[in-house]
Amino acid sequence: MTSSEFSDVTKEYLKDFYCILDEMIAGMTMANLTDSISHNFIVQMIPHHQAAIEMSENLLNYTIFIPLQNIAKNIVREQTEGIQKMQKMLEGCDLLKNARCDIISYKKKYDEISERMFTNMGNSVSVNDININYMREMIPHHLGAIQMAQTALQYGLCTDLKPMLQQIIISQQQGVNEMRKLLGQCNSETA
Repeated sequence: MTSSEFSDVTKEYLKDFYCILDEMIAGMTMANLTDSISHNFIVQMIPHHQAAIEMSENLLNYTIFIPLQNIAKNIVREQTEGIQKMQKMLEGCDLLKNARCDIISYKKKYDEISERMFTNMGNSVSVNDININYMREMIPHHLGAIQMAQTALQYGLCTDLKPMLQQIIISQQQGVNEMRKLLGQCNSETA
């Protein structure tokens, strides 16, 4: 299906999604990094969370599919709380410095994860159904967060940050599972 075959609603939804994606990529790649993996994780995860909020709000402008509305509302609530917590812990977590070799190793792994996430989100196959589009975009977004958190946990981190990363892994995996199930149902209904 070409974009000329999309409804005006789908076109508007996708236009906003690609703008959100571009802003997230810029925010994550241009974050001010230091010699603290804790700091770096936080300043790069905040724009990641912000994109999830904006992607979900974009969906909520259009969808009438209640199960996905519930998922999107939950994402907005959880990610807003996550941003607030990360902003509060940033100053204290900044104090824990990491060895240069760990910073380099972490950055290399982070860059691989984020590039794969950016590519998968940008190349998700769009159809004339915003619910399907949202899930195809959000699943790689969540998988990226899971992998980033798992990677960061391999290094010395601020004590306050560790429980948050573990919560990101649990909640984002739950979200991925829910969306994969819904996506399978949507795909079987349209087949």
